[in-house]
Amino acid sequence: MELTLTDLDLLSDYEKIKEPFFTKRRFKHADLVKLLEKFSFEKEVVGQSFEGRDIYKVKLGSGKTEVLLWSQMHGNEATATMAIVDILNYFQETSNGFVEDILNGLTLHLVPMLNPDGAERFIRRTAQQIDMNRDALALVCPESKLLKKLQEDIKPAFSFNLHDQNVRYSAGATKNQAAISFLATAYNEATEWNENRTKAMQVICEMNAVLQQIIPDKVGRFSDEFEPRAFGDNIQKWGSSLILIESGGYGTDHEKMYLRKLNFLIILKALESINVGAYKTKNLADYSAIPTNQKYLFDLLIRNVNMEGETVDIGINKDEVNIEKATDFEFNSIVEDIGDLSTFWGIETFDATGYTLSPLSDFLEILTSFKVKKEDLGRLEFEKKANFALTKNGELCHLVLNGEFVAVPS
Repeated sequence: MELTLTDLDLLSDYEKIKEPFFTKRRFKHADLVKLLEKFSFEKEVVGQSFEGRDIYKVKLGSGKTEVLLWSQMHGNEATATMAIVDILNYFQETSNGFVEDILNGLTLHLVPMLNPDGAERFIRRTAQQIDMNRDALALVCPESKLLKKLQEDIKPAFSFNLHDQNVRYSAGATKNQAAISFLATAYNEATEWNENRTKAMQVICEMNAVLQQIIPDKVGRFSDEFEPRAFGDNIQKWGSSLILIESGGYGTDHEKMYLRKLNFLIILKALESINVGAYKTKNLADYSAIPTNQKYLFDLLIRNVNMEGETVDIGINKDEVNIEKATDFEFNSIVEDIGDLSTFWGIETFDATGYTLSPLSDFLEILTSFKVKKEDLGRLEFEKKANFALTKNGELCHLVLNGEFVAVPS
């Protein structure tokens, strides 16, 4: 499948209509509310969060096929929220046959931020410390009750559950980072295929076909074990074709701006496919060909380093830690594994053949310009912070501080 003129037009149009406010993922509910003010589409406060923040739904189109999309069910998963605002920009600012056909054939309901309390703290869970995506049955959270009510009232033919996933997922047992992953969620323990689930699978195949032209071999598929408490599984069970999209990682694009662009493209392509029925030609073999998500990646993989007389590999991961009232982040590294890591890959890889790993305590005189705690100066240890030096013949060649290479002071 080659990119069509429409696909290329969408990618070109994106640069003109993308929302300039978004440069980081850590924006607040108040920021989103302000952005929504400019849209002429029907906007409705459909409920409040546990802490009383308004939850908005935007409605556009007048077609007979109802489609519901929601993002930030998990407060720290904001990539698709940005894409939804971009899509609203596109529909408001663009007048062409593509837009007219979608708005005439579909009625779209978009909830950009379902968990505003979690977004305020940039955490996964709600203010009640509950994972909303495990609350589809108990309905403890007001946000969960709201989503269930939207499903009951709208009765969407298709639903899009938009998430972010760990950046260290690989597309199969490969070095390829899973930039985007999909799932047509199961609706029962036997993971059977009824009409609703089959339609979700077919739409996913349409989106994957486009992505393979842009990011070949960087698309994954989640395993479909049934989770009886999850909204995705239950919405599939309740009669809507549920499509799960997860934005993973793309190299050093930590703010996921490129993945935001891909979300914009594939969501619009999915809507077009639903509208014209193009998805109906896809089959289970197309879906099964998407490699399943695996965990074969470290953020940084040091290969073949001499550590205390033996050649080993060192796998290092870096987790984001919120700072400045969750408006920014810093990394906190951890030595995840040491030894033979020949079956793994790194998002960043360094071949340390010929280098010796040395403690930072050997180079105190050059560390005065760096903030390194005393406890991080010693011997590299499993499950501790990744601070060390790489030397050749006793000469300092590289510094790794908190899991990142930094320039050696001259």
